[in-house]
Parts: sequence; C-alpha cells; structure tokens
Amino acid sequence: MPESLSRAIRWDTIVGAVLIVVLLLSFGTVDGFGNAFNLSFLIGSTLPIALIALPMTLLVVSGEIDLSVASTAGLSGAVMGALWNQGMTIETIIPICLLLGVVCGLVNGLLVTRLGLPSLAVTIGTLAAYRGIAQIVLGSDAVTDFPTQYLDFASGRIGDTFIPYAFLPFLVLFAIALVVLHATPFGRSTFAIGASEEAARFAGIRVRRQKLILFTMTGLMASLTGIFWAFHYASARYDNATGLELSVIAAVLLGGIDFDGGKGTLGGAIAGVFLLGALQNVMSLQDVSAQSQIVVTGILLVLSVLGPRVARQIAVARAGRRAASTPTS
Repeated sequence: MPESLSRAIRWDTIVGAVLIVVLLLSFGTVDGFGNAFNLSFLIGSTLPIALIALPMTLLVVSGEIDLSVASTAGLSGAVMGALWNQGMTIETIIPICLLLGVVCGLVNGLLVTRLGLPSLAVTIGTLAAYRGIAQIVLGSDAVTDFPTQYLDFASGRIGDTFIPYAFLPFLVLFAIALVVLHATPFGRSTFAIGASEEAARFAGIRVRRQKLILFTMTGLMASLTGIFWAFHYASARYDNATGLELSVIAAVLLGGIDFDGGKGTLGGAIAGVFLLGALQNVMSLQDVSAQSQIVVTGILLVLSVLGPRVARQIAVARAGRRAASTPTS
C-alpha cells in the first residue's frame, strides 16, 4: 500500500468518513432528520459532550482521565440555582461557578500529581463526592426562572437556520484547543507525556505541572458545561448531566484518542462526538428506547477502544511485510 494512502487511512479519518455517511443516509431515509428544528436540537444536545470533549481529549492524550466531569457540571448547575434563589445576579454567579470548576479540577489534579494516585480511581471518588455536594447544595429543587436572554441564547438558533447561537462560541473554543494541542509546545509536550512520562521528564518537561493544568482546564470546561446545560434545558438540578461522562469518554475514544495516551487528534475526537450525537438522534427519531441507546453507546465504547488497536496492528504487520520484502544491498 502506498505510504500516502496508508497515512490517509487513519482511525480519525475513518470516523470522519462514517459521520458523513451517517448524515447523508439520515437525510435521505429518516423522516424529520433534515428539518432545521431537528438539526438545531441535534447540535444543541451534543454541545455539552463536545464542550467537555475539548479538554478531555488533551487529558486522555496525556495518559490520564477524568470521570468526575458530569458531577462537576451538575455541581456547577446546582450552585448556580442556589445562588440565583438567594438573589444574586447571573453576571456574578457565572464567574463563581467557573471558579468552582477550577477548584474541582485542581482537587483532582493535586490528588493525581502530588499523591501519585491513579486518575481513574481518584475521579470515580470525586464523581460521587461532587454529586453528593450538589444534592446538599440544592436538594431536590429545580430552579427554572433564569433570565430569558440567557435561556434564549442557550437554546435558540440564528434566524431560520439550524445553527444554534451557542455553536458559535463552541467553534471558537474548538479552534483554540486545536491550535493548543497540535501547534504549540504545550500540545507537543502533552503527546510526549502520554507516549512516555519518564522520557518526557528526561526531556525537561514539567510533567506534574502540565497534568495539573490539564485537570484544571477540564474542571473549568465541565463547569461551563453545567452552566450551559442549566440554561439550555431551563432547569438547574443537582442531577443535571448525570451519565454524561460515559458519552464524553465514548465519543473521545471513538474519535481515535488512544486510552493509553500519546496518540490521536482533536478533529477525530470531535468527529466522534457528533457521530455519537447523530446516531442517538436517529435512534430517538426511530423510537428506539433509551435503554437500547445506552447499549449502543456501550458497544461503541468497546469498539472505540478495540478499533484503533486493530488498525495499528494491521499497519505494523503491513510495515513488517514491506520491510521483509525490501531487498537488502
């Protein structure tokens, strides 16, 4: 196989192609999929996953993971609702909630980088802790009377188009994350840490500091997602975004990010996010039950881990055969 073709047939490229095929088939065969309202709903409901997927991609590339993101989002929404009930303005509440997300991310990062604890175990613990704090803060109440302009921005769309207002700032954040991961020393260091933490240290990379920054960024974006969620669905509850971490991890891994770190692209991860969102939207339009959708998400999660590994093994085997067939001088 020519080298240029081999480079083109990467897992993230395959996921992008599958996304295009799914969209084209859905436009042609699924009733209601192509109307502006449904497309706007699809993008709006996928944005919470996409927002968290931006920093999660960098974190997984570094060889770590954060399973507490949905609980951080829920805690952010609960605090926002509680402070709103106390009479504070939204303009004051939002910075407080974002700062809370930074603190949540710092806690995770310090436990991992300073105490040497595995991020999987740490964030399973904080997943439960943050959700419990959210329930203490707001109880079983639902706060729904947020200012109309914020609700309209989070759930409205531009004119008669299918593009939600909130999609525009997401594109800006995506562009920033894309440049950071793929075109800066920070991004190159992130890949180096994921490929070999020991080698990264010998190369002079401050591994613990960089991982702490990544955990903090993830907490910040999870908090922003919690704010968006409360406005988009016009409801702040302690159980907002429950289970969102599964969709984020499934989408990121589906997009070709290696769970062991060191490999993947942000474009592939976001393609995975919208592929998962499109499939869920199609299943909803076809009246597939929520339980069945969870099963499909779980299957995709397994395939997303297995697929890239199989693809790499095939590539290695082909490279070995080429090397063996090359005559030596």
